[in-house]
Amino acid sequence: MSVLVPTMGALHKGHQALIKRARSMSKEVVVSIFINPLQFENAEDIAKYPRSPERDIQLATLAGATEIWMPDYEEIYPGEITKLKASPIGDLYEGASRPGHFDGVVTVINRLFEIVKPEAAVFGEKDFQQLQIIRALKSSVEIIGVPTVREFDGLAFSSRNIRLTEAGRVSANVIYRAMAAARLAPTVAIALEIIDTTLSTDAGFKRDYATIIDENDFSLATDTTKNKRALIAGWIDGVRLIDNMRMGA
Repeated sequence: MSVLVPTMGALHKGHQALIKRARSMSKEVVVSIFINPLQFENAEDIAKYPRSPERDIQLATLAGATEIWMPDYEEIYPGEITKLKASPIGDLYEGASRPGHFDGVVTVINRLFEIVKPEAAVFGEKDFQQLQIIRALKSSVEIIGVPTVREFDGLAFSSRNIRLTEAGRVSANVIYRAMAAARLAPTVAIALEIIDTTLSTDAGFKRDYATIIDENDFSLATDTTKNKRALIAGWIDGVRLIDNMRMGA
């Protein structure tokens, strides 16, 4: 069987964990590197996205990739683009802050699946909303989620982290600290209060949203919700950071 690990490059240890998981499933692991313009809001955001193709090839190979595929735009989108619509949860949270983003994600993932024809594909839980939206595609491709890989202080590995200033990097783990402090709270209300208080201690963090949802449908969690997950997004140094964590023991 072949397993696909879709990426936009700027690989790090989080991506390597995805590749290693794929390799544990199959001897044929395809890593795609394609910066998808459909999921960016404007040309400036695309231009800011970090690029390191030579390093990407090295990291992917070390992690176990057997094929590294770096298609150009015309290979992915020949002729007129038929843009897909993400599932309803694509209009919430990240989708509300970045209209059309998830439509771009499902469009490119669908194209990658059409071209590569993998039996399975691996994605990180770090982008949990994206993971659930891709699962909702109901493709014949098996979708595998891999737990978030974190740096020494809890900050989730992200290609955007390299754009943080030294001070911003110190502040950035406030997201993890907020979720970790709230994880075992006895009620959702108390957990949200802990998250709010913790995030408010860092003046450098500009909050977009901080909530606790039902993992299945992204409705607001209650105390009786079985699978609760905190979602947090915001900016530090103008760099957008997102993270999430399962709540409870």
